[in-house]
Amino acid sequence: MFKPALALVALIAIAFHPLALARDSQLPPAVVRVMNRVGIPVKGVSIYVRNANTNEVILEVNDEQPRSPASVIKVLTTYVALDSLGPSYTWKTRAYLKGRMANGVLNGDLFVVGGGDPYMTAEHWWRFVQSLREQGLAKITGDLVIDHNYFAPAEGHRADFDSQPFRSYNVLPDALMVNFQTSRFTLIATDQRARPLILVNPLPANLQIQNQVRLTEGKCYTSGVTFDTPDPIGNPNTIVVGGALPASCGTYSIGRAIMNAPDYAYGTFRTLWTQSGGLMDGAMRMETLPADAKLFYEHDSLPMTEVIRLVNKYSNNVMARHLMLTLGVEKFGPPATVESGRNAVRSWLSTRGINMPGFVLDNGSGLSRAERVTARGLGEMLDMAWHSPFMPEFAASLPLSATDGTLRNRFKSPGMQGRIRLKTGHLDNVSALAGFVNAASGKTYVVVIMVNHPGAQGGSGEAVHAELIRWVFGQ
Repeated sequence: MFKPALALVALIAIAFHPLALARDSQLPPAVVRVMNRVGIPVKGVSIYVRNANTNEVILEVNDEQPRSPASVIKVLTTYVALDSLGPSYTWKTRAYLKGRMANGVLNGDLFVVGGGDPYMTAEHWWRFVQSLREQGLAKITGDLVIDHNYFAPAEGHRADFDSQPFRSYNVLPDALMVNFQTSRFTLIATDQRARPLILVNPLPANLQIQNQVRLTEGKCYTSGVTFDTPDPIGNPNTIVVGGALPASCGTYSIGRAIMNAPDYAYGTFRTLWTQSGGLMDGAMRMETLPADAKLFYEHDSLPMTEVIRLVNKYSNNVMARHLMLTLGVEKFGPPATVESGRNAVRSWLSTRGINMPGFVLDNGSGLSRAERVTARGLGEMLDMAWHSPFMPEFAASLPLSATDGTLRNRFKSPGMQGRIRLKTGHLDNVSALAGFVNAASGKTYVVVIMVNHPGAQGGSGEAVHAELIRWVFGQ
């Protein structure tokens, strides 16, 4: 006998079964099977796939739902910077003389003014110092004075995101950021020493290390080595290296972000200056550049094209944050603030007619739990990038399947290598991809997929990505 109540229950059960939802969303069957296998429901996924040649949208699933993009937000930050500032844009780091220079001796102070260079590595910093020597400067009787006011002081602390202040990905932006404030600590364990020898490169002249590492016996493990700044306010330049290291490890190296930006810049400058044969009588001060200081040397950064390549291929957070701040300072004037950077990006989107309901921009790097974008909005931006005169520069900045960056070990199936350019993104419960797929047919597709579901970062999200990209590649 037919029972209406039971039939209604059955219909409801079917309607809310993941497979039924997937059919309603017109997802490819292979993608549906993977989603069901790994336990990711359709409601946790946003997808947007568009033919870049015909502009036909071939797949759209929850494409207007705001999602956490993780590092995929970098495609927005980098393309807005490329389109707004141009591929040859460079950042300037300048040295000024305050005082009289004669016979190589500056009787006064040397001012170094940061211009927000996102990639002032140790090698570029060495070149900056060496260029001062080659300009004839041999001795500074006064101080090294740092002016980093081009960017407003960064809010918060390096430990705010995940309580890991010594990790380089947590470094905060600064107009004079040197080597991502990161030095490599090498611990060398020998039978002749009670504690391991600690070498630091680059070594800031003002860094003080307290070696409290205990050498132990047994099988090698390195997770026992700890870093701490006992007095981060009063004495931020003292680092305690502690914990335990088995002597069987021999030599162990690890990079750690240390000190604050001005202290690190000064300390490494002083080390390099002394190594180059230069002399300096004074210490460090922080002041705004006076009007009567004279420009002595100007250092150009890498051009924009190289910077966005480093940001996207290796998902560099602090460089992405520098890009957003630079957008703010170029549009609204110094000092750059996070809000002026956000407003510059919002203005760009509005001018291009790209609407993203629920759009939330935090710092432009994806190292945020607040940022939200839609798959359609990001896809429309990528389609615009594909038809831009700067398409070759932007596309070349993205990781290349089975070749480099964060895709070097992904999409290795026959025929796929080198034909897929996608930015990756991972946070807790977030896994995302966005970019371009050159399909086997020769057609190019804009693809955005964002999975926001518990545990998505642990492999289940990538399983869904893999099946979707396989389907797109076959179109």
